[in-house]
Amino acid sequence: MKTDIQIAQEAEMIHIREVAAQLGIHEEELELYGNYKAKLSDELMEKVKDREDGKLILVTAINPTPAGEGKTTTSVGLGEAFGRLGKRAVLALREPSLGPCFGIKGGAAGGGYAQVVPMEDLNLHFTGDFHAITSANNLLAALLDNHIQQGNELGIDPRQIVWKRCLDMNDRVLRNIVVGLGSKMDGMVREDHFVITVASEIMAVLCLADDMADLKRRLGSMIVAYDFDGKPVTAADLKATGSMAALLKDALKPNLIQTLEHTPAIVHGGPFANIAHGCNSVRATKTALKLADYVVTEAGFGADLGAEKFLDIKCRMAGLRPDAVVLVATIRALKYNGGVPKAELSSENVEALKRGIVNLEKHIENLQKYGVPVVVTLNSFLTDTKDETDFVEQFCRERGCEFALSQVWEKGGEGGIALAEKVLKTLEEKESHFKPLYDSKLSLTEKIETVAKEIYGADGVSYAPAALKELKRIEDLGMGEFPVCMAKTQYSLSDDQTKLGRPRGFTVQVREVYVSAGAGFVVVVTGAIMTMPGLGKKPAAYGIDVSDEGVITGLF
Repeated sequence: MKTDIQIAQEAEMIHIREVAAQLGIHEEELELYGNYKAKLSDELMEKVKDREDGKLILVTAINPTPAGEGKTTTSVGLGEAFGRLGKRAVLALREPSLGPCFGIKGGAAGGGYAQVVPMEDLNLHFTGDFHAITSANNLLAALLDNHIQQGNELGIDPRQIVWKRCLDMNDRVLRNIVVGLGSKMDGMVREDHFVITVASEIMAVLCLADDMADLKRRLGSMIVAYDFDGKPVTAADLKATGSMAALLKDALKPNLIQTLEHTPAIVHGGPFANIAHGCNSVRATKTALKLADYVVTEAGFGADLGAEKFLDIKCRMAGLRPDAVVLVATIRALKYNGGVPKAELSSENVEALKRGIVNLEKHIENLQKYGVPVVVTLNSFLTDTKDETDFVEQFCRERGCEFALSQVWEKGGEGGIALAEKVLKTLEEKESHFKPLYDSKLSLTEKIETVAKEIYGADGVSYAPAALKELKRIEDLGMGEFPVCMAKTQYSLSDDQTKLGRPRGFTVQVREVYVSAGAGFVVVVTGAIMTMPGLGKKPAAYGIDVSDEGVITGLF
C-alpha cells in the first residue's frame, strides 16, 4: 500500500472552479489561490443565505488510542460515497495545525484513498488563515505591553494580564517565560505565556463569528487583563479591534478544496477539541448547508470532547440542529481499551473486545442524550475477524444504533457506500430531536458538573481555590450563562489519560478557569492538560524533507 502522501501526490485533481461548479458556484464567486484552492466570497454567502438547509451529519469517534480511529478518513470517505450514490454532498472540515504535523499526531487530511487534496498545502501553510490568527493574537499582545510602557492610562495591573502570545507550533519552553528584560525602554519585566495558535481565543472567535460585524464585536469583547480595581480591560479598550480585523479579513472567508474523488470540501478554522471547542467555523458549516443536500462535518478527538462541544457550544450559539451522528470506532482501538498491548492488536481477541467495548458503549449513551440518531461505523482493518465484527454489530443493534463497516481508507468512496446507505436510511426513518445537554441558566459549576457526570461518568468535581474564585468573578461580571468549554485529555473519558475503557469512581480535578468573553464561553482546565503542547522524543519533523525537485516527503 502506498503512503498517504504518495497517494495524494499521484492524484489527478480538477480545477477548483470545476469543484465549485458541482455546488452551483460561479468562478466570479471564488477568490482563487492557484488552481486547486479558493476562498468563498462574501457575495456568494450573501446570495445563498436564504436557501433551505441540507442535512447536517456529525462524524465523531471513541477516545483516540495509538491504534488510530480514522475519524477524518471516515468523514472524507462518507462524503465521497454520497457522491457515488448521486447525492449532492459537501464536507465541512477543520484546518490542520502545524504543531501536530511536526509532532506526533500528523496532519488532518484523511488517509489512504479518502483524503482531501492538495494534501501538502492543507497540512502546511494552506491559505494563511492560521498565520493571520497568530499575527492578530500577537498584535494584541504587543499593543497591550506597549500601552503599559506608554503610561498605562487604563491602569492595567501587570499581575493580572490574562492575554497570552501564541505560536502554531509545539514548543514547551514558551509555556512560561519572562518578557521585558533589558533596559527601561524594553518594556516592563513580567511573566508571560504562550499557547498554541489553535488554543488562541481569536481562533474560537473566528470560528464562531457570523460575519465581519460579529467578528469585530467578538474581538473587541475579549478580555486581556484586569485593572488595579479588578475591572476587565478588553481589546476594544486598547483600540485593537480594527487592526486585528484587518489582519483577519481574508481568514474569515471559508476555503474550498476537493477530495481524491473531487467531492467539494470546505475547510476552515481549527480549534483543538482537547483545549478549545474543536469545530470548524460556523460560516463554513452554514454555507455548506445552503450549497448541498448533505453536509458531513466532524468534531475533534472523541465524542466526550469534540461532539460535546459541537452540540453544547457551536450548535447552541449558531442555531444548528444536527440530523444524525456517525460514531467511528475500530476493532483495534476497542481491544486496546480492553487491555491488549499495541503490538498484539492484530490477533483475534474477542474477550478483550468485550472488555474494551464499554468505551464505545459510553459514547453511544452520551450521544443519545442529545436526541440525535446515532450510526456506528467500524473503520475496517485487514486483521479484523468476522467474530469480532459480528460482536460489535450485535452490540450496537442492541443499543438502538444502525451499524456499518467502513473500508474507505482502502477503497475510497466505494468503501463507504454501506455507511452512506445506513446514514441515508437513518435520516429517512429517524427524526432528530436535538437538544443541548444543559440549560444556559444553570450556574457555571452546575454546567461543569453536568458534563463531568453525564458525559465523563465522574462521581463529582474538585476545584482548586483559584478556579472557584475565578468562577465567582465570571458570574459577577454577568457571564454566568455562557456554556463551558472543558479542556481535558483526549485519551480517556476521565481527566487521567491512563484510565482506559469506561472509568468509574473518579473525580474531575479543575485547576484553572478563564473566560473567553469574545468567543462566549468559559474555559475549564482539568487535570494535566497543556494549552501549549511539547514535541516528543522523535517528532514527525525528523522524517519530513523536500527533494531537489521540490517534492515534499514524510508528511502523514
